Amino acid sequence: MPDYDVIVAGGGHNGLVCAAYLAQAGRRVAVLERRTAAGGLVDVFTTAGRLQRAVVDDLDLHAHGLELVRPDVRMVSLREDGPALTFWGDADRTAEGLRAVSAADADAYPRFDAHVRELAGFVAEVQASIPPRLDRAAIGDAAAGLRLARAYRRLGARAARELTRVLPMAVADLVGEWFTDDGIRGAIAARGTQFTAMGPWSAGTALVLVSDSAGNDGGAAGQTAFARGGADALAQALVRAARAAGADVRTGADVARVLTRDDRVEGVELASGEQVTAPAVACAVDPKTALVRWIDPVAAGPRLRWRAGNIRTPGATARVDLALSALPDFAGVDQHALQGRIVLAPGVDAVEQAFDAWKYGEMSDRPYLEATIPTLLNADGDGHRMTVLAQWVPHDADPADVGRRVVAALGRVAPGFAKLVTSTDALTPAGIEREYGLSGGHLYHAEPALDQFYAWRPVIGLARHRLGIRGLYLAGAGAHPGGGITGGPGRNAAREILRDLRRAG
Repeated sequence: MPDYDVIVAGGGHNGLVCAAYLAQAGRRVAVLERRTAAGGLVDVFTTAGRLQRAVVDDLDLHAHGLELVRPDVRMVSLREDGPALTFWGDADRTAEGLRAVSAADADAYPRFDAHVRELAGFVAEVQASIPPRLDRAAIGDAAAGLRLARAYRRLGARAARELTRVLPMAVADLVGEWFTDDGIRGAIAARGTQFTAMGPWSAGTALVLVSDSAGNDGGAAGQTAFARGGADALAQALVRAARAAGADVRTGADVARVLTRDDRVEGVELASGEQVTAPAVACAVDPKTALVRWIDPVAAGPRLRWRAGNIRTPGATARVDLALSALPDFAGVDQHALQGRIVLAPGVDAVEQAFDAWKYGEMSDRPYLEATIPTLLNADGDGHRMTVLAQWVPHDADPADVGRRVVAALGRVAPGFAKLVTSTDALTPAGIEREYGLSGGHLYHAEPALDQFYAWRPVIGLARHRLGIRGLYLAGAGAHPGGGITGGPGRNAAREILRDLRRAG
């Protein structure tokens, strides 16, 4: 008899979510995590605002210690040549502040916010669905297609037309239709490029922006929420939920390969040589790791390995942690406004120029930055800590140089900032790849471009979480609906695994 019904290989947040759902359904589940602590990329992402409400409710995460703090300020955009722009959860309040910059843009903002929410509502339905197999018909495709068709019709003719027009657009074009001030355009457009290898003039970045607001209260400014107690509190809540449901969660268990026989899964072998058996393995890692590193080349076959090798995973984001002796003084910004996301995206072209530098192997002196000061909500001794996500950092960049550029960029909007910095710790894409085992160091496991979205994620024919070998599944962010701290891929994968296990008896 196998050791378990399902092995979840990878104990990031999606792996834990998948395991908890499977265990709730009465299945014997083991989570095997290489690192000494589970949680994965919750360490890297600064906010948890996109965590799906269904995941929080279904797994009763609040009962397991999760408390999400949602500041009423979503984002403040700092500028060298003008006052900071504050984006609140309340669109009308945001508009009041924008009126000093542009009356026309202030009038447009509430309508744009409503527009984003309308489109995001449909995208949330897409994210909760299982994509069809476009290479051949599959059971359930007709019913799923009918549900999405009904959701599309509910949009109404105007919104439906707008949806199909907007999603393939460059986000720069989208914001350019609504706003005149380049600072407002830049702050909003940058959201469509976060954690990607695309600039604001790249096709499909409007989809990234809308997807970021799907299934949450993000709207135009995006959602902002923090776990009380920091990232570890979220990780521990997920671990407790999985264990409470009956799952075994093992850390320090490094999966070396997936065991197969006669074109079906039999379990996994750890780096220690230990074998753990199960008729199903859910890979909560990036798809390249699962299909190229873990599967025997003979079992995978040349075509599947070739397709997996072509999945685009160009990591371009670095995380920089700064210890500060005191709170920085950003001109015209009070401490309350700093509780949300702090953005350096002065204009669309400025953001595009930072992307251009990365395309040619460089890091811009004026990078696009998104920072948070978690100690404003979670006090942590003397001083403050700032976490900065720097966009478009070369894979093998010198961490010290990345830190210097980030500090210098923040110093342009907060004179004397460098004197407040007592320590700097930078994790480049190469560092993320080593520490978290992500191919290319891509925080979304695979680029969220149009060719790797929905039924094409990670590649056409494998979007239903099944990876071409019986019993092998993908439950990480490289699967639909994609990256970020959502729990969506883990939840959707569990649904498909349970369906197959029921059919198998």
